[in-house]
Amino acid sequence: MPRSVLLLAVFTLFSLACERKAPPSTTPERPSVQPRASSEQGPIVIGTLGSLTGSEASFGTVVRDGIQFAVDEVNAAGGVKGRKVELRSYDTQGKIEESVAAAKRLLTQDQVVLILGDVTSSGSLAIADAVQAARVPMVTPSSTHPDVTKKGDFIFRTCFIDPFQGGAMARFARENLKLDRVAVLHDSKNASSLGLSDTFTAAFKKLGGTVVAVESYSKGDTDYRASLLAVKQAKPQAVYVPGFYSEVGIIARQARELGLTQPLLGGDGWDSARLFELAGGALEGSSFSSHYALDNPAPELRRFASAFQARHGRQPEAASALGYDAARVALAAIERAESFSGPAIRDALARTKDFPAATGNLTLDADRNPVKPAVILTIREGQARFAAAVTP
Repeated sequence: MPRSVLLLAVFTLFSLACERKAPPSTTPERPSVQPRASSEQGPIVIGTLGSLTGSEASFGTVVRDGIQFAVDEVNAAGGVKGRKVELRSYDTQGKIEESVAAAKRLLTQDQVVLILGDVTSSGSLAIADAVQAARVPMVTPSSTHPDVTKKGDFIFRTCFIDPFQGGAMARFARENLKLDRVAVLHDSKNASSLGLSDTFTAAFKKLGGTVVAVESYSKGDTDYRASLLAVKQAKPQAVYVPGFYSEVGIIARQARELGLTQPLLGGDGWDSARLFELAGGALEGSSFSSHYALDNPAPELRRFASAFQARHGRQPEAASALGYDAARVALAAIERAESFSGPAIRDALARTKDFPAATGNLTLDADRNPVKPAVILTIREGQARFAAAVTP
């Protein structure tokens, strides 16, 4: 064998032997994508989505204000598990497609450990399947349609549901106002409005009342006169309008212009300072169901209302209290959870019992809905005043 060939063979064998004996590389493999809080450093990232612009902006922004207020309070007290909480907030503009896009960003881009929202039932129904599939807990502050939490065991809420709210107003109409005949005017494109319409109608009939007319409108309409004329012809003693303040204020004005002077009744979608701006004095004597009353002497509510007013220079609306409660319930669950994993936080949420919330102590039931009271507010001299409380 030529000397050069022999040297090449020896060198090759030596190289192979060295390769077998070399220690494994100490360079770590690229980690798989994990939720932000799974690392030992940095903030715990949670997300929220709602209408910050558009026709329902007043509702979405006050919910977000309540959520941010809760996050700031928790951070000032040392955070969760000794770490700061970071809130990522996205504007849905009140559009379903924007809700879906925002939820996708929160789940894939921000990799949040929990989502607070959507603020509307239609938005929550649109994103719940994706959130459930991602196994990330979602707590909606204000989506009252019963189907929202039926989407899966990672979906929770801290507001009462439409069957309870609609039934509460039906009881108030029959037992407190002594009404026999009512009409219903609902938003045909809004899941919550339709749900409230159905439950109110069924409960009012069960209590011996008569629903003399059921008319509809669509979100974004500006002229409601045709539907209101049909209602007027049915001669009701009151009209149940389970819509959002953005439409209800205008509906009230047009109703009075047409000589429809009967009181209007509604749900929690009315609860906004903007309602009185849009309606002027057209809602005097009307009533709606809500999640709390500012004149309630409960200590937790008084503490929250005082602190919120000191921060923002205004009294909190019900939607801010709902956002505040949802965030506090969620952050308390993260604190109790064994880890930052979705299932661990979900299990901690499910164990929520007798939580001291601003809108009343709440316990989450087996269907991930809260057991809590509702209040009825009546508008007097341009202010919503406590009229009655209805317990589950």
